[in-house]
Amino acid sequence: MKSEIISAVTGEIPLEFLIGETLIKKNLTIATAESCTGGLLAATLINYPGISSVFLEGVVTYTNEAKVKRIGVRSDTLEKFGAVSHETAGEMARGVALSSGTDIGISTTGIAGPGGGTKEKPVGLVYIGICIKGRVKTQKLQLTGSRECVRNRAVIEALNLLRLELQEG
Repeated sequence: MKSEIISAVTGEIPLEFLIGETLIKKNLTIATAESCTGGLLAATLINYPGISSVFLEGVVTYTNEAKVKRIGVRSDTLEKFGAVSHETAGEMARGVALSSGTDIGISTTGIAGPGGGTKEKPVGLVYIGICIKGRVKTQKLQLTGSRECVRNRAVIEALNLLRLELQEG
């Protein structure tokens, strides 16, 4: 069992190992669609040896145009709610699952900073989307710290939300 690998830093099993093991055991495929995390979520998932049997692809859809063109986010969703929203995160997750033919799509969209924030959407605002077999769930986060900290924390939170959803399913 690969989850026997313990982190030398935390003394715990890394989230990506728990998730990788669960995905393989349940034979569930996954794809990622990322904006603010810029591929870090996919890179973290592929830390798990053997993940290639269930991880099909990851896309970085940093611009609105890429979100529309690559994963089918609706232009009217972006116009009405913006790229950083529950609606966009959900459409990103559903879109990447559909376009890649996976059981699960997971997405991140947000404002990592240090600039780009507004009063309504401050730096550190991140939305995670998860689509499991057509059922979409989103989560809003308000993170603090540097750009790197926001991005890393968003990945941890996304993986933890996925872990919890896989436990329920």
